[in-house]
Amino acid sequence: MKILISACLLGEPVRYDGKGKPVTSPILHQWQQAGQLLPFCPELAGGLSVPREPAEIQPDHRIVTHSQLDVTGAFELGARQAQKLVKDYDINMAIMTDLSPSCGSSHIYDGSFSGQIREGEGRTVQYLRQAGVRVFSQHQIDQAWKYWQTQVTDCDKGSG
Repeated sequence: MKILISACLLGEPVRYDGKGKPVTSPILHQWQQAGQLLPFCPELAGGLSVPREPAEIQPDHRIVTHSQLDVTGAFELGARQAQKLVKDYDINMAIMTDLSPSCGSSHIYDGSFSGQIREGEGRTVQYLRQAGVRVFSQHQIDQAWKYWQTQVTDCDKGSG
């Protein structure tokens, strides 16, 4: 069973600042060694470059950069690419980077570029959840593990 994961969480330098956001976890290491993780950066898939100007979701749901360039289309394209991966690989679980305008699963920046955080989800996470994917943040690896175990057990029961 493949697990979609934000590429930056595996240390890939794909974030807006050209850096990764690596998470050290024995669970992630185990999944990675087993070839179950499918790294993906929706912002790169949407055509944005590295590095790039930071972007935030506005109250009107547009996504704009700090200089007010509307990049909503690129974020939408990346989100649709994520949905395609979900379909192609029969993915039902993802681990995404919280606070990101693409990958935030519970919190995002408030759109003011002031560092203020609010409850909310990024555009890709919205699309993933619409597709029935269970999304976890990098702070919820233990919960993701528990969910994954129920999915593997259910699959094993169905294949016997």
